[in-house]
Amino acid sequence: MKLKDLPKCPVEVTFSMLNSKWKVLIVKELLTGTKRFGELKQAVGLITQKVLTTNLREMEAKGLIERKVFQQIPPRVEYTLTDIGYSLAMVLDSMAEWGNAYKELLKILEKQEKKQQILAAAKNQSN
Repeated sequence: MKLKDLPKCPVEVTFSMLNSKWKVLIVKELLTGTKRFGELKQAVGLITQKVLTTNLREMEAKGLIERKVFQQIPPRVEYTLTDIGYSLAMVLDSMAEWGNAYKELLKILEKQEKKQQILAAAKNQSN
């Protein structure tokens, strides 16, 4: 990837590197270390083999991961984050922090809603 090909907005640059939920999940898995294709497929979940392959190739082309092929039968391929790939850890950490905060907010809002429903039901019964 060349500098001239990148968007001007830094947020868009980051998004262009992680432009699918699968890439984010792949990075999350590779942050714990090198993984084989099958391990990634199992860890990421409901991703198809074709979609995983496509995403891994795109990530390799962008310099986020390295692919190492071992000349053996059956073939063995391992994927590892590059230094640039590892630098995305802080982005994922921020996303996780925000996600947890949002879940806590929803928990509070749901409790308030239940409380209001109970009060409304009690008010209706007293009428």
